[in-house]
Amino acid sequence: MWGNYDLREINLDSNREVEAVRAFLVGFDLTFDGAVDYTIAFYQNDEMIATGSLAGEVLRNIAVSPKLQGEGLTANVVSQLMQQAGQRGIYHYFIYTKPSAAPMFTALGFKEVARSDPFAVLLESGLGSIDDYCRQIATAAALLPAGPRAALVVNCNPFTLGHKAVISRAVSENKGVIVLVVSEEKSLFPFAVRLQLVREGLAEYNNVLVLPAGKYIVSAATFPSYFTKGEATNKAQTRLDATIFARYIAPALGITRRYVGDEPYCTTTSGYNEALADILPQHGIGLEIMPRITTGGEAISASRVRELIRQDDWSAVKELVPVTTYRYLMSPDAQPVIARIKDSHSRH
Repeated sequence: MWGNYDLREINLDSNREVEAVRAFLVGFDLTFDGAVDYTIAFYQNDEMIATGSLAGEVLRNIAVSPKLQGEGLTANVVSQLMQQAGQRGIYHYFIYTKPSAAPMFTALGFKEVARSDPFAVLLESGLGSIDDYCRQIATAAALLPAGPRAALVVNCNPFTLGHKAVISRAVSENKGVIVLVVSEEKSLFPFAVRLQLVREGLAEYNNVLVLPAGKYIVSAATFPSYFTKGEATNKAQTRLDATIFARYIAPALGITRRYVGDEPYCTTTSGYNEALADILPQHGIGLEIMPRITTGGEAISASRVRELIRQDDWSAVKELVPVTTYRYLMSPDAQPVIARIKDSHSRH
């Protein structure tokens, strides 16, 4: 029925073409935010009948006209996106979709990673899997001392004394602590720098392992709302991310407790803490919420540090960060990052 169609690559710089995709997706309760690398659409008699987008490893916004569903067009959309991913050197794929749509993608060879009913399902296919990831991090954690282990997931943009206070408490209450640093390149401080600052700031502890969080924790696949504040999908994504941690990552690492700082300011992070508080105990994992430490009557936060950097108030910055972070900020290597902070008002 749909064999006579045109496949077109959408020019993401064209308002007219992007608006056409956005209008088509409205009928499927999907939004097009433009945070994609590649978008295609299928047309029949100049009428859009299907579309799909690629954002890194994530296949997004896949929709097929109701009158053509069941005719195999979804498979064609997915195949085209995978081919484009392969041309970009990407051979692992995620699909984040509604539970009702999951069978359509499992029929195409995708494996369900986790779901948060009635909100969302995350599926994957290609080279690599959640099981491979868990084996890798378990091997890395094998040399930690035996006994109760705790985990923290941190962005550290940059690493502050507030972060260190929460981790120090975890260190004092557990035999081993694993700190997972968010790997997404969506922050003003690059991932490599953030990872370096956390490792240097925690070097005094011999029972702490600092690892990249990878693609299954607070990533563009599991938790895009962390980087796109205010989306209606926040609850779905926070609960899905918490479920993946509880079902896969915590057992692989032998985690019995997760530590977080309280969050009085950011509604997204506060909602994430609420999801953790609900889901982790169902899997036998405790959640420890530590009040933020303060100085001068204000909570220490990375966002406050960045604002002080914009103001060139380096004496105040020095009071909020470990020596290792401050040393980096004073180094020539930090100058491009500082310039980027001063040119941006991003919350990340």
